[in-house]
Amino acid sequence: MVYYLIALFVFLVDQGIKYVIATRLELYEQIPVIGDFFLITSSRNKGAAFGILQNQLWFFIVVTVFVVVGIVWYMQKVRSEGRKLLPTALALVLGGALGNFIDRLIMGEVVDFLQFNFGSYTFPIFNLADSCIVIGVALIILDTLLEGKREKTAGAVQESSGKEGME
Repeated sequence: MVYYLIALFVFLVDQGIKYVIATRLELYEQIPVIGDFFLITSSRNKGAAFGILQNQLWFFIVVTVFVVVGIVWYMQKVRSEGRKLLPTALALVLGGALGNFIDRLIMGEVVDFLQFNFGSYTFPIFNLADSCIVIGVALIILDTLLEGKREKTAGAVQESSGKEGME
């Protein structure tokens, strides 16, 4: 249950911030947070990350439905295994996916607002949901690496136990 609360928290915070951005700032209006490096910028995106696949609303809706169903199914499966990192990661992805899904469903586009500039390079503007999805995916990769290491270590321990019993 706690993992669904994490997903709900991510979703609600994401939607709350997006509501404030969409209702209080004009499109492309900027608020400097850290000089020219970090700005809150009201932006909209009809595509995916980095603006790819513009105007593919139904594609995103269908894919997100499958992703959300898959994440919920997998969270149910792994939570009984006693693992903590993987369900937390899945909760972050779930909350982020639902946040962007609602934007697309209601407005046909996603509200983005986090802008970072590195000298003359401006990183594509993104939002909290995007951040949670990226962090969640990174944690899934980390959990996969750690689980592989645990399995390898457990296998080595079993092998050495088996050899000792034979001697």
